[in-house]
Amino acid sequence: MSAREWIEKDFYAELGVSSDASADEIKKSYRKLARENHPDANPGNDRAEAKFKAVSEAYGVLSDPDKRKQYDEARRLFGSGGFSGGGGHGGFGGFGGPGGGFDIGDLFGGGAGAGQGPGGLGDLFGGLFGSRRPGGASTANRPKRGADVETEVRIDFTEAVRGATVPLRLSSPATCQTCRGSGAKPGTRPRSCSTCSGSGLVTRNQGAFAFSEPCPDCRGRGQLIDDPCPDCAGEGVSTRTRTLTVRIPAGVNDGQRIRLAGQGEPGRQGAASGDLYVVVHVNAHRVFGRSGDDLTITVPTTFPELALGTTLTVPTLDGKVSLKVPAGTASGRTFRVRGKGVGKKDGSSGDLLITLQVAVPSKLDGKAAEALADYAEATADHDPRQDLNELLGR
Repeated sequence: MSAREWIEKDFYAELGVSSDASADEIKKSYRKLARENHPDANPGNDRAEAKFKAVSEAYGVLSDPDKRKQYDEARRLFGSGGFSGGGGHGGFGGFGGPGGGFDIGDLFGGGAGAGQGPGGLGDLFGGLFGSRRPGGASTANRPKRGADVETEVRIDFTEAVRGATVPLRLSSPATCQTCRGSGAKPGTRPRSCSTCSGSGLVTRNQGAFAFSEPCPDCRGRGQLIDDPCPDCAGEGVSTRTRTLTVRIPAGVNDGQRIRLAGQGEPGRQGAASGDLYVVVHVNAHRVFGRSGDDLTITVPTTFPELALGTTLTVPTLDGKVSLKVPAGTASGRTFRVRGKGVGKKDGSSGDLLITLQVAVPSKLDGKAAEALADYAEATADHDPRQDLNELLGR
Protein backbone atom coordinates (compact mmCIF):
# COMPACT_ATOMS: atom_id res chain seq x y z
CA MET A 1 0.00 0.00 0.00
CA SER A 2 1.32 3.44 -0.93
CA ALA A 3 1.73 6.34 1.49
CA ARG A 4 -1.17 8.14 -0.16
CA GLU A 5 -3.56 5.23 0.26
CA TRP A 6 -2.53 4.69 3.87
CA ILE A 7 -2.95 8.27 5.03
CA GLU A 8 -6.29 8.73 3.25
CA LYS A 9 -7.80 5.84 5.21
CA ASP A 10 -9.52 6.61 8.50
CA PHE A 11 -8.58 3.65 10.65
CA TYR A 12 -10.37 5.09 13.67
CA ALA A 13 -13.64 5.20 11.73
CA GLU A 14 -13.12 1.62 10.55
CA LEU A 15 -12.98 0.48 14.18
CA GLY A 16 -15.70 2.88 15.32
CA VAL A 17 -13.55 4.59 17.96
CA SER A 18 -12.38 8.15 18.53
CA SER A 19 -8.86 9.29 17.73
CA ASP A 20 -8.05 9.50 21.45
CA ALA A 21 -9.34 5.99 22.22
CA SER A 22 -7.26 3.93 24.62
CA ALA A 23 -5.46 0.74 23.59
CA ASP A 24 -8.06 -1.33 25.47
CA GLU A 25 -10.94 0.44 23.70
CA ILE A 26 -9.30 -0.19 20.32
CA LYS A 27 -8.74 -3.86 21.12
CA LYS A 28 -12.29 -4.33 22.42
CA SER A 29 -13.82 -2.74 19.31
CA TYR A 30 -11.58 -4.76 16.98
CA ARG A 31 -12.40 -8.07 18.65
CA LYS A 32 -16.13 -7.32 18.45
CA LEU A 33 -16.03 -6.34 14.75
CA ALA A 34 -13.68 -9.17 13.81
CA ARG A 35 -15.96 -11.69 15.51
CA GLU A 36 -19.06 -10.29 13.77
CA ASN A 37 -17.49 -10.17 10.30
CA HIS A 38 -15.19 -13.20 10.37
CA PRO A 39 -15.46 -15.22 7.12
CA ASP A 40 -16.16 -18.40 9.09
CA ALA A 41 -19.23 -16.75 10.60
CA ASN A 42 -20.34 -15.23 7.27
CA PRO A 43 -19.67 -17.79 4.53
CA GLY A 44 -20.11 -16.30 1.05
CA ASN A 45 -20.66 -12.77 2.39
CA ASP A 46 -18.21 -10.59 0.42
CA ARG A 47 -19.21 -7.46 2.31
CA ALA A 48 -18.45 -9.05 5.69
CA GLU A 49 -15.14 -10.36 4.37
CA ALA A 50 -14.17 -6.89 3.13
CA LYS A 51 -15.10 -5.40 6.50
CA PHE A 52 -13.06 -8.07 8.29
CA LYS A 53 -10.00 -7.20 6.19
CA ALA A 54 -10.53 -3.48 6.77
CA VAL A 55 -10.76 -3.74 10.57
CA SER A 56 -7.79 -6.11 10.64
CA GLU A 57 -5.73 -3.60 8.65
CA ALA A 58 -6.82 -0.76 10.93
CA TYR A 59 -6.02 -2.74 14.07
CA GLY A 60 -2.60 -3.66 12.66
CA VAL A 61 -1.69 0.04 12.67
CA LEU A 62 -3.54 1.35 15.73
CA SER A 63 -2.50 -1.52 18.00
CA ASP A 64 1.19 -0.76 17.40
CA PRO A 65 2.15 2.32 19.48
CA ASP A 66 4.90 3.39 17.06
CA LYS A 67 2.77 2.97 13.93
CA ARG A 68 -0.17 4.71 15.56
CA LYS A 69 2.01 7.67 16.51
CA GLN A 70 3.35 7.95 12.95
CA TYR A 71 -0.14 7.58 11.45
CA ASP A 72 -1.56 10.28 13.72
CA GLU A 73 1.31 12.62 12.90
CA ALA A 74 0.86 12.03 9.17
CA ARG A 75 -2.85 12.87 9.35
CA ARG A 76 -2.13 16.01 11.34
CA LEU A 77 0.40 17.17 8.76
CA PHE A 78 -1.47 16.32 5.59
CA GLY A 79 -5.09 15.78 6.61
CA SER A 80 -7.47 13.23 5.15
CA GLY A 81 -7.50 13.53 1.38
CA GLY A 82 -4.34 15.66 1.46
CA PHE A 83 -2.82 13.75 -1.43
CA SER A 84 -5.51 14.68 -3.92
CA GLY A 85 -4.14 15.83 -7.23
CA GLY A 86 -6.18 19.03 -7.53
CA GLY A 87 -5.20 22.37 -6.00
CA GLY A 88 -6.72 23.60 -2.79
CA HIS A 89 -5.96 24.58 0.74
CA GLY A 90 -5.80 21.02 2.10
CA GLY A 91 -3.82 19.24 -0.61
CA PHE A 92 -0.45 19.16 -2.26
CA GLY A 93 -1.89 20.63 -5.46
CA GLY A 94 -1.26 24.13 -4.13
CA PHE A 95 2.51 23.58 -4.32
CA GLY A 96 2.69 23.63 -8.09
CA GLY A 97 0.76 23.42 -11.31
CA PRO A 98 1.37 21.29 -14.38
CA GLY A 99 5.03 20.47 -14.64
CA GLY A 100 5.71 22.19 -11.35
CA GLY A 101 5.01 19.29 -9.01
CA PHE A 102 7.50 17.56 -6.78
CA ASP A 103 8.43 13.98 -5.93
CA ILE A 104 6.80 13.12 -2.64
CA GLY A 105 9.61 10.64 -2.19
CA ASP A 106 11.65 13.69 -1.14
CA LEU A 107 9.39 14.03 1.88
CA PHE A 108 9.94 10.43 2.90
CA GLY A 109 13.71 10.45 2.73
CA GLY A 110 14.27 9.83 -0.97
CA GLY A 111 15.80 13.18 -1.87
CA ALA A 112 17.21 16.41 -0.57
CA GLY A 113 15.30 18.64 1.76
CA ALA A 114 12.72 17.76 4.32
CA GLY A 115 13.36 14.05 4.33
CA GLN A 116 17.08 14.26 5.00
CA GLY A 117 18.80 14.06 8.34
CA PRO A 118 17.76 12.68 11.70
CA GLY A 119 14.25 13.69 12.69
CA GLY A 120 13.19 14.41 9.09
CA LEU A 121 9.93 13.24 7.58
CA GLY A 122 11.72 10.18 6.27
CA ASP A 123 12.39 9.11 9.84
CA LEU A 124 8.83 10.02 10.83
CA PHE A 125 7.14 7.87 8.19
CA GLY A 126 9.79 5.22 7.64
CA GLY A 127 8.30 2.63 9.94
CA LEU A 128 4.78 3.26 8.64
CA PHE A 129 5.32 3.25 4.91
CA GLY A 130 8.48 1.15 4.54
CA SER A 131 10.49 4.00 3.02
CA ARG A 132 14.08 3.83 1.93
CA ARG A 133 16.88 4.23 4.40
CA PRO A 134 20.47 5.40 3.86
CA GLY A 135 22.42 2.74 2.01
CA GLY A 136 19.35 1.49 0.13
CA ALA A 137 17.93 -0.49 3.06
CA SER A 138 14.17 -0.81 3.42
CA THR A 139 12.01 -1.34 6.44
CA ALA A 140 10.42 -4.14 4.44
CA ASN A 141 13.60 -6.14 5.05
CA ARG A 142 14.17 -5.14 8.64
CA PRO A 143 13.59 -7.67 11.44
CA LYS A 144 10.07 -7.50 12.80
CA ARG A 145 8.68 -9.14 15.90
CA GLY A 146 6.06 -11.79 15.27
CA ALA A 147 2.39 -11.07 15.91
CA ASP A 148 0.70 -12.07 19.16
CA VAL A 149 -1.82 -14.91 18.95
CA GLU A 150 -4.91 -15.47 21.08
CA THR A 151 -6.75 -18.71 21.67
CA GLU A 152 -9.29 -20.06 24.15
CA VAL A 153 -9.52 -23.03 26.48
CA ARG A 154 -12.40 -24.30 28.62
CA ILE A 155 -11.80 -26.00 31.97
CA ASP A 156 -13.91 -27.42 34.78
CA PHE A 157 -14.76 -25.48 37.92
CA THR A 158 -12.57 -27.75 40.06
CA GLU A 159 -9.57 -27.23 37.75
CA ALA A 160 -9.95 -23.46 38.08
CA VAL A 161 -10.00 -23.73 41.88
CA ARG A 162 -7.10 -26.13 42.27
CA GLY A 163 -5.09 -25.44 39.10
CA ALA A 164 -4.45 -27.83 36.23
CA THR A 165 -2.15 -28.71 33.36
CA VAL A 166 -4.04 -28.95 30.08
CA PRO A 167 -2.92 -29.77 26.52
CA LEU A 168 -3.56 -27.07 23.93
CA ARG A 169 -3.67 -27.97 20.24
CA LEU A 170 -2.94 -25.07 17.88
CA SER A 171 -2.87 -24.64 14.13
CA SER A 172 -0.92 -21.46 13.50
CA PRO A 173 1.90 -19.99 11.39
CA ALA A 174 5.36 -21.04 12.50
CA THR A 175 8.90 -20.79 11.14
CA CYS A 176 9.39 -23.38 8.42
CA GLN A 177 11.61 -26.12 9.81
CA THR A 178 12.85 -27.17 6.38
CA CYS A 179 14.34 -23.84 5.25
CA ARG A 180 14.70 -22.30 8.74
CA GLY A 181 12.65 -19.33 7.61
CA SER A 182 14.73 -18.32 4.55
CA GLY A 183 12.07 -19.49 2.07
CA ALA A 184 14.73 -21.03 -0.16
CA LYS A 185 15.18 -24.71 -0.90
CA PRO A 186 17.81 -26.25 1.39
CA GLY A 187 21.23 -25.81 -0.23
CA THR A 188 20.22 -22.60 -2.05
CA ARG A 189 20.00 -18.94 -1.05
CA PRO A 190 17.74 -16.03 -2.04
CA ARG A 191 19.21 -13.42 -4.38
CA SER A 192 18.84 -9.64 -4.36
CA CYS A 193 15.92 -8.32 -6.45
CA SER A 194 17.23 -6.41 -9.49
CA THR A 195 14.00 -4.45 -9.93
CA CYS A 196 14.30 -2.61 -6.60
CA SER A 197 18.04 -3.23 -6.03
CA GLY A 198 17.22 -5.08 -2.85
CA SER A 199 15.37 -2.19 -1.22
CA GLY A 200 11.92 -3.77 -1.47
CA LEU A 201 10.46 -0.50 -2.83
CA VAL A 202 9.82 1.01 -6.25
CA THR A 203 8.68 4.50 -7.18
CA ARG A 204 5.38 4.91 -9.01
CA ASN A 205 4.62 8.18 -10.82
CA GLN A 206 1.09 9.53 -10.66
CA GLY A 207 0.69 12.85 -12.38
CA ALA A 208 2.85 15.42 -10.67
CA PHE A 209 3.68 13.07 -7.81
CA ALA A 210 5.71 9.96 -7.19
CA PHE A 211 4.94 7.40 -4.52
CA SER A 212 7.05 4.63 -3.06
CA GLU A 213 5.38 1.27 -2.71
CA PRO A 214 6.39 -2.38 -2.29
CA CYS A 215 8.22 -3.86 -5.26
CA PRO A 216 5.77 -6.00 -7.31
CA ASP A 217 8.46 -8.54 -8.23
CA CYS A 218 9.74 -9.36 -4.75
CA ARG A 219 6.60 -8.20 -2.90
CA GLY A 220 8.61 -5.82 -0.78
CA ARG A 221 11.08 -8.41 0.49
CA GLY A 222 14.05 -7.16 -1.49
CA GLN A 223 14.96 -10.73 -2.38
CA LEU A 224 13.93 -13.27 -4.99
CA ILE A 225 13.84 -16.99 -4.44
CA ASP A 226 14.63 -19.04 -7.54
CA ASP A 227 14.25 -22.40 -5.81
CA PRO A 228 11.45 -22.08 -3.23
CA CYS A 229 11.31 -24.36 -0.24
CA PRO A 230 8.96 -27.24 -1.09
CA ASP A 231 7.30 -27.14 2.33
CA CYS A 232 6.50 -23.42 2.65
CA ALA A 233 6.49 -22.40 -1.07
CA GLY A 234 9.10 -19.71 -0.39
CA GLU A 235 7.22 -17.95 2.41
CA GLY A 236 9.56 -19.04 5.20
CA VAL A 237 6.47 -19.67 7.32
CA SER A 238 4.23 -22.68 7.27
CA THR A 239 1.03 -23.55 9.08
CA ARG A 240 1.55 -26.44 11.39
CA THR A 241 -0.35 -28.09 14.19
CA ARG A 242 1.40 -28.21 17.52
CA THR A 243 0.45 -29.27 21.00
CA LEU A 244 1.46 -27.15 23.98
CA THR A 245 1.14 -27.99 27.64
CA VAL A 246 -0.37 -25.04 29.48
CA ARG A 247 -0.23 -24.69 33.24
CA ILE A 248 -3.45 -23.12 34.53
CA PRO A 249 -2.72 -21.55 37.94
CA ALA A 250 -4.96 -22.22 40.92
CA GLY A 251 -7.60 -19.53 41.37
CA VAL A 252 -7.87 -18.52 37.72
CA ASN A 253 -11.00 -16.50 36.96
CA ASP A 254 -13.42 -16.97 34.10
CA GLY A 255 -12.25 -14.81 31.17
CA GLN A 256 -8.70 -14.40 32.51
CA ARG A 257 -5.85 -14.29 29.96
CA ILE A 258 -2.65 -16.28 30.45
CA ARG A 259 0.45 -15.15 28.55
CA LEU A 260 2.91 -17.63 27.08
CA ALA A 261 5.97 -15.65 26.00
CA GLY A 262 7.43 -16.46 22.57
CA GLN A 263 4.67 -18.90 21.57
CA GLY A 264 2.96 -16.61 19.05
CA GLU A 265 3.72 -16.13 15.34
CA PRO A 266 7.39 -16.27 14.32
CA GLY A 267 9.30 -13.04 13.78
CA ARG A 268 10.62 -11.86 10.42
CA GLN A 269 14.30 -11.84 9.52
CA GLY A 270 15.32 -13.50 12.78
CA ALA A 271 13.29 -11.25 15.09
CA ALA A 272 11.63 -12.60 18.24
CA SER A 273 8.35 -14.46 18.07
CA GLY A 274 5.16 -12.94 19.41
CA ASP A 275 3.33 -14.14 22.49
CA LEU A 276 0.41 -16.52 22.88
CA TYR A 277 -2.51 -15.39 25.04
CA VAL A 278 -4.83 -18.11 26.33
CA VAL A 279 -8.30 -16.93 27.40
CA VAL A 280 -9.65 -19.28 30.08
CA HIS A 281 -13.36 -20.09 30.28
CA VAL A 282 -14.58 -21.87 33.43
CA ASN A 283 -17.60 -24.15 33.48
CA ALA A 284 -20.12 -23.48 36.25
CA HIS A 285 -20.49 -26.02 39.08
CA ARG A 286 -23.91 -27.46 39.86
CA VAL A 287 -23.41 -27.14 43.64
CA PHE A 288 -20.64 -24.65 44.41
CA GLY A 289 -20.33 -20.98 43.60
CA ARG A 290 -17.40 -18.61 44.03
CA SER A 291 -16.85 -15.25 45.69
CA GLY A 292 -13.25 -14.12 45.19
CA ASP A 293 -11.05 -16.71 46.92
CA ASP A 294 -13.99 -18.26 48.79
CA LEU A 295 -16.28 -21.06 47.68
CA THR A 296 -19.98 -20.79 48.44
CA ILE A 297 -22.66 -23.41 48.97
CA THR A 298 -26.31 -23.27 50.07
CA VAL A 299 -27.43 -26.22 52.21
CA PRO A 300 -31.19 -26.90 52.58
CA THR A 301 -32.34 -27.68 56.13
CA THR A 302 -35.59 -28.44 57.96
CA PHE A 303 -37.11 -26.09 60.52
CA PRO A 304 -36.55 -28.53 63.42
CA GLU A 305 -32.83 -28.79 62.53
CA LEU A 306 -32.39 -25.04 62.92
CA ALA A 307 -34.74 -24.70 65.89
CA LEU A 308 -33.39 -27.65 67.90
CA GLY A 309 -29.81 -27.70 66.59
CA THR A 310 -28.05 -30.49 64.72
CA THR A 311 -24.83 -31.62 63.04
CA LEU A 312 -24.82 -31.53 59.22
CA THR A 313 -22.50 -33.27 56.77
CA VAL A 314 -21.50 -30.76 54.07
CA PRO A 315 -19.60 -31.58 50.84
CA THR A 316 -16.41 -29.76 49.82
CA LEU A 317 -14.21 -30.12 46.76
CA ASP A 318 -11.89 -32.29 48.88
CA GLY A 319 -14.45 -34.49 50.57
CA LYS A 320 -16.80 -33.76 53.47
CA VAL A 321 -16.89 -31.67 56.66
CA SER A 322 -19.14 -31.79 59.70
CA LEU A 323 -20.95 -28.57 60.63
CA LYS A 324 -22.44 -28.15 64.11
CA VAL A 325 -25.58 -26.04 63.93
CA PRO A 326 -26.56 -24.39 67.24
CA ALA A 327 -30.20 -24.46 68.40
CA GLY A 328 -32.13 -21.39 67.32
CA THR A 329 -30.09 -20.75 64.17
CA ALA A 330 -31.86 -18.41 61.75
CA SER A 331 -32.52 -19.42 58.16
CA GLY A 332 -30.02 -17.68 55.86
CA ARG A 333 -27.15 -17.70 58.38
CA THR A 334 -23.71 -18.30 56.85
CA PHE A 335 -20.96 -20.39 58.48
CA ARG A 336 -17.28 -20.29 57.50
CA VAL A 337 -15.02 -23.34 57.13
CA ARG A 338 -11.38 -22.26 56.93
CA GLY A 339 -9.07 -23.43 54.14
CA LYS A 340 -11.66 -25.18 51.99
CA GLY A 341 -11.89 -22.51 49.28
CA VAL A 342 -9.91 -21.40 46.23
CA GLY A 343 -6.15 -21.88 46.02
CA LYS A 344 -4.05 -18.70 46.24
CA LYS A 345 -0.67 -17.73 44.79
CA ASP A 346 1.02 -17.99 48.20
CA GLY A 347 -0.06 -21.64 48.54
CA SER A 348 -2.88 -21.00 51.01
CA SER A 349 -6.58 -21.34 50.26
CA GLY A 350 -9.71 -19.31 50.77
CA ASP A 351 -12.67 -20.49 52.84
CA LEU A 352 -15.92 -22.35 52.28
CA LEU A 353 -19.00 -20.26 53.06
CA ILE A 354 -22.01 -22.41 54.01
CA THR A 355 -25.44 -20.75 53.98
CA LEU A 356 -28.30 -22.63 55.65
CA GLN A 357 -31.73 -22.24 54.11
CA VAL A 358 -34.99 -23.74 55.38
CA ALA A 359 -36.63 -25.94 52.77
CA VAL A 360 -40.43 -25.61 52.98
CA PRO A 361 -42.35 -28.75 51.89
CA SER A 362 -44.71 -28.15 48.98
CA LYS A 363 -47.20 -30.64 50.47
CA LEU A 364 -47.89 -32.10 53.93
CA ASP A 365 -49.69 -35.36 54.70
CA GLY A 366 -52.41 -35.49 57.34
CA LYS A 367 -50.18 -36.48 60.24
CA ALA A 368 -47.55 -33.84 59.48
CA ALA A 369 -50.21 -31.17 58.97
CA GLU A 370 -51.83 -32.09 62.28
CA ALA A 371 -48.49 -31.93 64.11
CA LEU A 372 -47.74 -28.56 62.55
CA ALA A 373 -51.13 -27.24 63.58
CA ASP A 374 -50.42 -28.34 67.16
CA TYR A 375 -47.08 -26.53 67.00
CA ALA A 376 -48.76 -23.37 65.73
CA GLU A 377 -51.23 -23.48 68.59
CA ALA A 378 -48.47 -24.07 71.14
CA THR A 379 -46.49 -21.04 69.87
CA ALA A 380 -49.45 -18.73 69.33
CA ASP A 381 -48.07 -16.25 71.84
CA HIS A 382 -44.87 -15.82 69.81
CA ASP A 383 -45.22 -13.09 67.16
CA PRO A 384 -42.28 -13.14 64.70
CA ARG A 385 -43.56 -9.86 63.21
CA GLN A 386 -43.77 -7.93 66.42
CA ASP A 387 -41.24 -5.28 65.38
CA LEU A 388 -43.01 -4.75 62.04
CA ASN A 389 -46.38 -4.46 63.71
CA GLU A 390 -45.03 -1.79 66.06
CA LEU A 391 -43.75 0.19 63.10
CA LEU A 392 -47.18 -0.11 61.46
CA GLY A 393 -48.79 1.31 64.63
CA ARG A 394 -50.75 -1.79 65.53
